[in-house]
Amino acid sequence: MSKPRRVLLKMSGEALRSSTCESVIDTSILSALAVQIQDAVKAGIEVAIVVGGGNIYRGAIGQQLGMDRVRGDYMGMTATVINALAIESALELQGVPAETQSAISIGRVALDFDQPGAIKALEKGKVVVLGGGTGNPYFTTDTAAALRAVELKCDTLLKATKVDGVYSADPVTNPDAELFSELSFEDVLSRNLRVMDQTAFSLCRENGLPIQVFNLAGDDNVRRSLMGERVGTLVH
Repeated sequence: MSKPRRVLLKMSGEALRSSTCESVIDTSILSALAVQIQDAVKAGIEVAIVVGGGNIYRGAIGQQLGMDRVRGDYMGMTATVINALAIESALELQGVPAETQSAISIGRVALDFDQPGAIKALEKGKVVVLGGGTGNPYFTTDTAAALRAVELKCDTLLKATKVDGVYSADPVTNPDAELFSELSFEDVLSRNLRVMDQTAFSLCRENGLPIQVFNLAGDDNVRRSLMGERVGTLVH
């Protein structure tokens, strides 16, 4: 893969919380992430980030309480803004200019998402951290990542996960599952593989946006992926 110009990194909220840390956000994980992103920014890569909120709030909690789905989804969106602000702060501590933009209006805390404004910030070398999902209930942060990647004219969507890429089956329950290094969008559909949710995947496919799925915990994987190295599985 050639070095990309602009990429969107999608990561789950759970990725910010380690099993050894009592806090919902492990500062050592944040710092390591910021260092890797810093290297990519120094190399001239424009980076946008979409983060989930599962380390703080998950929809299952609301379901157990009998909560209205819409209210629960807005709680989840708010959790993503908290994570986005944490990432912004970690980047700034590394000397990387960054700004948080939110799809839900939260004026004193973050800028409202603005497509032209986000593109201008990226062009100036800022990392744009995108919270609030799509700003609408019933949509996942995978869909938010695909939508923002298309809106911001990114070259690639990088999806950081807890596994090494896309497998033929669940590698946790099936040790014989095959790890794919490369797949076409048609391969994913014909094999019924789980890459992203259907809405997110359709957005990427319709707009010809490559998806790279890799393990966030791998040694230097974030930096390598941002720099255009083939890590994990490439879907295109």
